[in-house]
Amino acid sequence: MQYKLGELFCGPGGIAFAAINSSSLDGSFTINHEWANDYDRDTCATYTHNICKGNGNSVIHEDIRKLKMEKLNPINALAFGFPCNDFSVVGKQKGIDGIYGPLYSYGIKALKHFQPDWFLAENVGGLRNANDGQAFSQILSEMKNAGYVIVPHLYKFEEYGIPQARHRIIIVGIRSDLSEKVSFKVPSPKPYSNIDNSCKNAIENPPIPIDAFNNEMTKQSAKVIERLEHILPGQNAFTADLPENLKLNVKGARMSQIYKRLNPSKPAYTVTGSGGGGTHIYHWKEPRALTNRERARLQTFPDSYKFIGSKESVRKQIGMAVPCQGAKIIFDAILNSFAKIEYESIEPNISE
Repeated sequence: MQYKLGELFCGPGGIAFAAINSSSLDGSFTINHEWANDYDRDTCATYTHNICKGNGNSVIHEDIRKLKMEKLNPINALAFGFPCNDFSVVGKQKGIDGIYGPLYSYGIKALKHFQPDWFLAENVGGLRNANDGQAFSQILSEMKNAGYVIVPHLYKFEEYGIPQARHRIIIVGIRSDLSEKVSFKVPSPKPYSNIDNSCKNAIENPPIPIDAFNNEMTKQSAKVIERLEHILPGQNAFTADLPENLKLNVKGARMSQIYKRLNPSKPAYTVTGSGGGGTHIYHWKEPRALTNRERARLQTFPDSYKFIGSKESVRKQIGMAVPCQGAKIIFDAILNSFAKIEYESIEPNISE
């Protein structure tokens, strides 16, 4: 059985790459790309280059509010990482009252229109708290009313061998008429407990090839270099013992990631796609920001994965993506569920 996957808010292809490389243990269930949509041109170009091998007809560059779903090919699986801007704890958390918050409704619209066998939806952990928790309850309710039995869970990807502390809510839904025979369970992180998920291991083993895509160095000012030389691994601009001339004159901003250097023995802190100076993720030893390729490794993209666009566009794409290897674990579990193959699982940590 090969599922035809449609994707909304597809991003640069972290979910898609995971999906097309997933299968049930016996190989009887797999996933194939059918179509994808995103509003960002560079993102669509990256997705097309890596997932569709240059055939961009199935990747629709369009604002989802203008997307005509009835013209898209039928699918029996759906993925949508609906925009997190209004749900992130880094932002203002306007939730469903913001510009991006209501866009989840297009995922619900797709569920009702296509009635896929299953879906996977992804968002930030802050989704649970937006609008005093009402946004999350509303989204889950609409997914169930669209005809699905859902399993929401806050995945801490570092527990699954991913070299990054990235916490994301993933909601898996099985169509109600199939749920008596198919039961999805949250995959256990236990099989991945012995993986070296330190950021140092991810970035250095194996060494990044000299001619790797997207590996340009970021130019640092002399002052930034001097500041970084006073910051120890794991420290940031506010916890380090900085001379007065190197301290940040910023009131009310104590974001822990500002000029924070990685701790080489631990997973990286969360790779983000937004923010300006001081938020680029900084090497534990060298006084510099990570390259985009190093950031992509923390997101478990292979070195052969080419991101298209300016350096800042690529930085944003990588930060907004889902870690490929983390998503693959969940897709494998979905496919094993349909194949009736048992796998080690845990109880979901979010109640409906």
